[in-house]
Amino acid sequence: MGWRWLLLVAFIGVPLVEIYVIIQIGQVIGAWWTILLLIADSVFGSWLIKREGGRAFRALQSALQEHRMPTKELSDGVLILIGGTLMLTPGFVLDIVGAICILPFTRPAARRLLSGFVTRRLTTSYAGPGRQPPMNPPTNPSGAPRTQQRPGPDDVVQGEVVD
Repeated sequence: MGWRWLLLVAFIGVPLVEIYVIIQIGQVIGAWWTILLLIADSVFGSWLIKREGGRAFRALQSALQEHRMPTKELSDGVLILIGGTLMLTPGFVLDIVGAICILPFTRPAARRLLSGFVTRRLTTSYAGPGRQPPMNPPTNPSGAPRTQQRPGPDDVVQGEVVD
């Protein structure tokens, strides 16, 4: 699916679905109760973002103080940011998706989805379209992956010295 289709769905499809759901809920419980529910939903989302964001920030600080890579903590922070943005928008459908990103008992599933997405994107950008990444990238004598080829002692580099 191309970016154009994704943008079309994001900017046209999602608002139409949100309006439809709001109208359906309004027909069942009434307009004023629906408005009150939307306001309560935003207030709950704000409180949840503050609580889980604070927890994620403290976990990040703890991981950094322990000198370990904060991969879980960073992905939790990204999910809380995404979920918070979705929960602050008016509507019920995106609020459910945002809550899945924020709530601590559903966040591991969202973290796996995020990890898979990032891995696919990095693999695609590393390998290029239609190519597979090398199984064993070249390494330097220390065993770390080589990022650049440097000329060796027998290589001649043509050039001109300019003062």
